[in-house]
This record gives sequence, C-alpha cells and structure tokens, in this order.
Amino acid sequence: MIRYALHCDKAHEFESWFPSAASYDEQRKRKLVTCPVCGSHGIDKALMAPQVARKDRAPEAPTAQPAPAQEAPAPQAPVAMVSPAEQELRAKIRELREHLTKNSDHVGDKFAEEARKIHYGETEHRSIHGSATPDEARELSEEGIEFHPLPVLPDDRN
Repeated sequence: MIRYALHCDKAHEFESWFPSAASYDEQRKRKLVTCPVCGSHGIDKALMAPQVARKDRAPEAPTAQPAPAQEAPAPQAPVAMVSPAEQELRAKIRELREHLTKNSDHVGDKFAEEARKIHYGETEHRSIHGSATPDEARELSEEGIEFHPLPVLPDDRN
C-alpha cells in the first residue's frame, strides 16, 4: 500500500491510500479519484517528504509532559472508489445476468453437450446456461454453435 498526499485544482488537500502507484494512475485516469471536499476530478500528487529512519541517532526518550491535545480535524466526505456511472453500469449488468439465468435452464457442466443437442435438433430449442471449459467453448465456436458468456462483475469474485 502507498499513501499519497493529494490536492485538487481548487487547492483542497487530502490523503488517500492505493495498492500501488499504477493503481493510483489507473484510478485517476478513469476519474475515480475525486476531491472529498468539492468532488473535483482535477487531482494531482502533492510533494511529500519521505520519512527515513536514521541509524546515526538514538531514539528520543519520551518526554514527561504529554503533548497538548490537538483538535480533531473535521471529518471529510468519503472518496468514491467507483463512479456513479460505473455503479449504474454494474447494476444493469447484474440485472441482465439475473434475467438470463432466471429465464433459462441450468445444465451445469453439461453445457457443451446440451448446446450441441439443441443446435443439431436432437432436443427442442430452449435457453440454457451452465459452464464449459475453454476447449469446449472453442469447439462450439468452430462448429458454428452460437453462445455467449454471462457477464461477470468484480463484486461476483469478492
């Protein structure tokens, strides 16, 4: 994880954590990094001084007097990791997936076998869903059997 000091084009300063520098760059490019104060997408990294431990100094002894209490900073609005447009798209994809599975027969790992039977007229035509290996999917495609993978969302894998 990496913590960046950030600022928006309206001079609001804030910090945020990212899994990696590449993750920050990707999220910024997709306009997923927004200012928690004003919602601006014009975000840049602020200069940060790295904290490096020095070996030539002994750790400082704790002082007897406690440091004066500081007022807690005002809470900031949460930063959205997924834009509203992407949330809407995910909801529509989820709705499509639910509709397709509700209105078709689940054939499990016998998908390729059932798809062939339907294609070649051995059984009546109906909508089916199930699973197929990459090799089975390639063979179905080579035979001209039309099928489509069901959409999978990142939420489905978490």
